Amino acid sequence: MIKIAIYGKGGIGKSTTVSNVSAALADMGYKVMQIGCDPKADSTQNLHGGEKITTVLELVREKKNDFELSDMTCEGYGGVICVEAGGPTPGLGCAGRGIIAALDKLKEKGAYETYEPDVVIYDVLGDVVCGGFSMPMRGGYADKVFVITSGENMALHAAANIAMALDGFKGRGYAGLGGIILNRRNVKDEDAKVGELAEDVGTEIIGTLSRSETVTDAEDRGMTVIEAFPDSEMAAEYRALAEKLLETCEKDEVPRLLPLQSA
Repeated sequence: MIKIAIYGKGGIGKSTTVSNVSAALADMGYKVMQIGCDPKADSTQNLHGGEKITTVLELVREKKNDFELSDMTCEGYGGVICVEAGGPTPGLGCAGRGIIAALDKLKEKGAYETYEPDVVIYDVLGDVVCGGFSMPMRGGYADKVFVITSGENMALHAAANIAMALDGFKGRGYAGLGGIILNRRNVKDEDAKVGELAEDVGTEIIGTLSRSETVTDAEDRGMTVIEAFPDSEMAAEYRALAEKLLETCEKDEVPRLLPLQSA
C-alpha cells in the first residue's frame, strides 16, 4: 500500500488535483482511497457527482461510535473510496480534531483491511501545520508528502512552512518531502519562483499543471477532468502527475504496485 499526503494552502487547487490523480490511478487499475482532511469537506465531491458526503466528525457528533465503516465512506468514480474528515461547528473546537477523528476511526473500523487499497491519498489543508493537520505526516500514515503551490506569494509561503515542518520532524519517523507540484496561475516569473523554493527546501518540482478552463468546465459538471474530458490535454497532465507520484515513492523503496487491470 502506497500512502501519499498532498498539502497546500486553501484555494491552491489541491483538492482538484488530488481528485484527478485519484481518478487517473483508478483508470490505471489501482484501488484508491482518498481521505479529505479539510474542514470544508469538499475534497472528494467531484468523484461522485459534485455532492458532499457525511463527514466522520458529523458521525461522531451525532452517533458517538454507533456507526459502521460504510457510513464513513462513499464509492466514487472508478471505485475510489471517498472519506471526508470534516470540521467542527463554526466557532467551536479545533479543525484539526476532524483529521485525528477520521484517521483514528478508519483504523478502528478496519478500513484498510476491508477495502485493501493500493494507494491512499490524504488531501490536507496546509495553511497551518500543527496538531491534527500534521497527523497524516506521522509514522504509519503517509510515506511521502507532496506540496502544491503556484508562484503566488501566499502559496509559496505556505509551501515553505510545510517543508520546514517536515524538516523539523526528521528523526521522528514522519513522512519525508517527496517534491513540489506547480499548479500554474500564470503569475510573473512563476517557474523561477517555484524552482527557487524547491532548491531552498532541498527537493524538486515533480509535476506541473497548466491553468485551464477545462478544469472549471469539468467541475461545473460535478466531475473530474479525467471523467469529463478524458482525451483532453489536462487529463494527460493529471495522468503524468499520477505516474510521477508513484515513481517518486518507488525511488525510496516503497514497493511499486501492479495495476489490477490493463490501463
